[in-house]
Amino acid sequence: MGARNLSVVVRPARPADLDEVGEIFGWYAANTVATFEESPRPRSHWSRHAGELAGRGLPFLVAETGGAVAGYAYAAPWRHKPAYHFTVEDSVFIAPGRTGEGIGRLLLTGLLTRCAEAGMRQVIAVIADTGDPASVRLHRALGFTQAGLLTGVGFKQGKWIDTVLMQRALSPPG
Repeated sequence: MGARNLSVVVRPARPADLDEVGEIFGWYAANTVATFEESPRPRSHWSRHAGELAGRGLPFLVAETGGAVAGYAYAAPWRHKPAYHFTVEDSVFIAPGRTGEGIGRLLLTGLLTRCAEAGMRQVIAVIADTGDPASVRLHRALGFTQAGLLTGVGFKQGKWIDTVLMQRALSPPG
């Protein structure tokens, strides 16, 4: 972790953060295969999404440093079938230029804690195989294990992309 990371605060996302969240996501959508989305999502999407997560008691966090959002993470339902009620999928995105500073680790650690507090039992990570092992390494460092590999399931930027499935069981709080 570099000196820039010393004053990072992980906290629940606020409505005022959603434009910066959208900018971070939009950059990844337009420039990478880290998400299979191809274009930015409007602020209305982020506002609706934050409300839906809050309504389910699921965390949506930001990492703030120097008054700016340096990354975000949230847990969303894994599937919308009743039997999956206690299983969530994580999403973690770090602002371009802020990767490698430990922000992802802070966000994912906070997310796992809040998921356990919310009564969740399993967290699934669906990671695009970009050739950069950083996301897999982060998840593995925080106790995730590989649960599978889906080959050639996404097509973006002129190539077929695999996804790595990782999973972590959560202990109940207390």
